[in-house]
Amino acid sequence: MKSQWECFLQNLGVWEGSFTNFSPQGTLLKDTPSCLSLEGLNNNQTVRLTLSRSGQDVIREFSSVGGGLLFFENGSFSEGLIQLGPFSEFGGELALVHENRRLRLVQLFDKTGQLKELILIREHLAGTPVAERPTLQINDLLGEWLGQAVTIYRDLRSRSVSEGDSPDTYSITLKLQLDDTGRLIQSTSFSDRQITSTATIKDPIILFDQDPEKQVQVLLLPDGASATSPLKVQLGQPLFLEVGWLIQPNLRQRMIRSYNEKGEWVSLTLVTEERV
Repeated sequence: MKSQWECFLQNLGVWEGSFTNFSPQGTLLKDTPSCLSLEGLNNNQTVRLTLSRSGQDVIREFSSVGGGLLFFENGSFSEGLIQLGPFSEFGGELALVHENRRLRLVQLFDKTGQLKELILIREHLAGTPVAERPTLQINDLLGEWLGQAVTIYRDLRSRSVSEGDSPDTYSITLKLQLDDTGRLIQSTSFSDRQITSTATIKDPIILFDQDPEKQVQVLLLPDGASATSPLKVQLGQPLFLEVGWLIQPNLRQRMIRSYNEKGEWVSLTLVTEERV
C-alpha cells in the first residue's frame, strides 16, 4: 500500500482545464479557464500548488496531507469539512483521476443547509489530448453495473492505511431501470445488503423524493459527470456527497464522502464499475 503522501504525488504535473459553476438546478453560471501546476520540490518532500485562473494565481505548499483530505492509490481524492456545524456553510470536493485526466466536483451549501452551488472542474495533463465526453443522459446509466468498492476511514483505520494496512474492498452491484410510469428504480447490493429507492426524472435532475425530509438529487453534467447531493444538509441525519464519471460507455467511477448523524466525516469510498 502506498502512503497518503505517495498517493498525493500521483497528481504531480500541469493540469489544464476549466472551472464551471452551476446552480443547484443545473443552470450554467460561468466557465473559467484554469491551469493548475503541482510541482515536487526537495526530492518530492514538498509539493507546490499554483492555480492560475482569471489572471490571478493562488499558491500553496504542502509537506504533509491530512485533516479533511484523503487519497486513494490512483491519486483520486476528496477534501472538505470534517464536521457539519449548525448555521455554518458546508461543502466538499471529490476528485477522480483516470489516465491523463481529472474530474473534480465541489458541492457548496449555505448557512441554512440548502444546496447553493456546484463547481465542475475538468482537467487534462498539459500536452495530452482532450477527450471530453458528452453531457450525461439518463439512458447512459440504465442497466446493471458490477463494481469494486474501496473504503478508507478517517479514524484509526484510515491512519493504518497510510502505514500499509489494506482498506475495505468489496463487490457492489447497481441496477438502474425505468418503471411503466417513467420513474427510476435504483437497487444497490453489497455485503448482504440491498437498498432500493425510486426517483423522478426531470432533465437534467434525477430527484430521489420518497422522503420529503431527505430529498437527494442527481444532477447530470457535461463530460459524463454526475453530482449527487442532499437538497438540504442537517444535523441528526447521516448524509453523503457523491461524484460520478462515465469514463467510457460501459465504465464508470464514483466517489462517496459519508457523514454520520452527528455530522462527522466518517469515510470515503471509490467505486469502479462496468456495465454488464
